[in-house]
Amino acid sequence: MARLGLIAGNGTFPFLVLEAARAQGYEVVVAAIREEASPEIESKSAAVVHWLSLGELSKLIDTFKAEGVTRAIMAGQVKHKQIFSSIKPDWRLAKLLLSLGTRNTDSLLGAVAKILADEGILLENSTALLEPLLAKSGVLTTRAPTEQERKNIEYGRIVARHLGQYDIGQTVVIAESACVAVEAMEGTDATIARAGDIMRSLGGRESTLSRALTVVKIAKPNQDMRFDVPVVGVKTIEIMKQAGASCLSLDAGRCLLLDGLAIIQTADDAGISVNAS
Repeated sequence: MARLGLIAGNGTFPFLVLEAARAQGYEVVVAAIREEASPEIESKSAAVVHWLSLGELSKLIDTFKAEGVTRAIMAGQVKHKQIFSSIKPDWRLAKLLLSLGTRNTDSLLGAVAKILADEGILLENSTALLEPLLAKSGVLTTRAPTEQERKNIEYGRIVARHLGQYDIGQTVVIAESACVAVEAMEGTDATIARAGDIMRSLGGRESTLSRALTVVKIAKPNQDMRFDVPVVGVKTIEIMKQAGASCLSLDAGRCLLLDGLAIIQTADDAGISVNAS
């Protein structure tokens, strides 16, 4: 039976990859990131789960080599701020960090992927086993975007594309063609919540901006599908509702709907329009 390594971060993404891999006949070896992965990965895995810290790059390589893993997938969020927090990098990761010209996601994880490849471990696209969960082009919910929401989407995609060139974030939140919030290290859900707080602070009806927010989430112009792939889940829709967001725009074919049709049903129930282009 072919072996596949799974580097597991947080959220449901690793569980989806694990289930899909096993359904396709792979024996999965899980390297669970202690600071991020759910303990439930132990009960869901048919193989031994190896726990390691975010800073233990050498241990990751040694573990996969000992298990005979030559192909691996990275799935699940690793919070950007976590990478630069109180983790203790081993000598290999410390050397890598010192060599980076910029410390954004692409440069860091790209360097990790190169080191793995040099050690005979090929990091594959994280969506390779989950093609059915990629957002399809078109309006995905019952309600299509309004004229104002379409204007927000058009403007938001322009802003997001420019930010994406610098690997700052994947999400922007727009109100009446004004940029309310931009994602950085905090992540999509926190960005949406912050946008809601900003709009509430503007004074409701007295504000010159509509409180109805449009969330635009894109893949970066040169998105490396091996890592940091755009994902949304039911939780994203729930936070949008709390923030007063009425529309979500995604990149077709390059954004994962982690909870599948449950996302669309939750959006329909909340009157939120979801579309992909």
